Amino acid sequence: MSRIARAACVGGGVIGGGWIARFLLAGIDVGVFDPHPEAERIVAEVVANAERAYGLLTGAPLPPRGTLTFCRTLEEAVAEADWIQESVPERLDLKRSVLAKIDAAARPDALIGSSTSGLLPSDLQEGLHHPGRVFVAHPYNPVYLLPLVEIVGGRQTAPETVAAAIDRLEAIGMKGVPIAREIEAFVGDRLLEALWREALWLIHDDICTVETLDDVIRYSFGLRWAQMGLFQTYRIAGGEAGMRHFLAQFGPCLQWPWTKLTDVVDLDDALVEKIGRQSDEQAGGRSIRELERIRDENLVGILQALKGGDGGRGWGAGKLLKDFEHRLWRSAGPVETPRDATQPLRLLETRVASAWVDYNGHMTEHRYLQVFGDTTDALLRLVGVDMAYIEAGRSYYTVESHIRHLGEATIGQSLLTTTQVIAADDKRLHVFHRMFDAATGSLLATGEHMLLHVDTKAGRSVPAPPEVRSKVAALAGLHAGLPRPDGVGRHVGQPAGSRAAADEGL
Repeated sequence: MSRIARAACVGGGVIGGGWIARFLLAGIDVGVFDPHPEAERIVAEVVANAERAYGLLTGAPLPPRGTLTFCRTLEEAVAEADWIQESVPERLDLKRSVLAKIDAAARPDALIGSSTSGLLPSDLQEGLHHPGRVFVAHPYNPVYLLPLVEIVGGRQTAPETVAAAIDRLEAIGMKGVPIAREIEAFVGDRLLEALWREALWLIHDDICTVETLDDVIRYSFGLRWAQMGLFQTYRIAGGEAGMRHFLAQFGPCLQWPWTKLTDVVDLDDALVEKIGRQSDEQAGGRSIRELERIRDENLVGILQALKGGDGGRGWGAGKLLKDFEHRLWRSAGPVETPRDATQPLRLLETRVASAWVDYNGHMTEHRYLQVFGDTTDALLRLVGVDMAYIEAGRSYYTVESHIRHLGEATIGQSLLTTTQVIAADDKRLHVFHRMFDAATGSLLATGEHMLLHVDTKAGRSVPAPPEVRSKVAALAGLHAGLPRPDGVGRHVGQPAGSRAAADEGL
């Protein structure tokens, strides 16, 4: 799998800004050219939303954020890039002009993708000196969360260009799908156009409001589409006989005059005003940025749910996320020892995701354990127990836990955890975690855990190797002089303020 070393984005609007965020959060330096006077503000807001979404999406260690550079000229932005993404407005003459400038200034081996949502790549290639490296890379909004990119080559696009584009997208957690033959609007927008056309007629004819129409989608087939798409959904609808039965049963319906897909609605001033008014009412006063954040939180919840599908192997976009996280864990460097390791170690900062809250609106119980488990993982990486170590057949397993819930964590709240090593020997590691509100410093929970070093292949406990034991022992020594935490050694139901005899370590 090849990586993108440096990217360039020409155009920083909704789609261009999403590409910029996707690249930056994958650790890629990005040069940007956009003459719009508000470009830097717009991009900064999109990147801020993306960082917030990633904080909810994954606990895997992201690489250091790439460097963002706004360039004064297009030529400066693209000069050293090996992936260049054009995202200027959807006008053929403008895109041709911009792509010609990119083609002239880019390195010979640079890939050049266009974010067009419908123009043919062969038309975009016209007049270019190096058309073989130009293709359509059509993403979906928000680019930093939705992983699909339609890769469409034109008549002059080299086959190896399409293959290289798909390969490089995988490294940043995206799925490039090759479209075998260029057609206007490709695949995704053709489907959306059909739905959009029918939706406009339903509003025009006062069959329903825009809110009712959206409700029909989001409370029914939209949920199915999110994880199985169209054809696999209909295969299930065919029962045990599958797709052939479904087609035989429902195929005749296609001849019925239900839809107006071949008729174009007249978007006159009255219809535009009707849709605009109903859309304003539906938004309920929320700003675009607020709606984007709500959208992102919902998408994160769906992606997280899909990550656990198919017996934990992941399903659809969730499997892609799971594979991306696995690569992040493998490529993550060792956790740096905090500057003052004589104090409880600050190991994890996270945010309460929308999928983490219960019917009370608070973080549900098992998510406290998840956060403390992620904190333990950070500690283990600090002492050398990384993905390679685990794949070699060794690890620490948690064998006992005790969590105290002292405060209420709510959706979107920033959390900070610290770890104090209570005691350690050749096999055991006794730790005490604290969870704080990152903004106020108030203590929300504590977690006391006993871990046992194991040979995962043999299925039994074994002493940790010397290189790990020495790091664990060093931390235990640094923390030996710290006051014992309030609550260490407690058992369930023990009166507050009392100490258990078991708090004397191992």
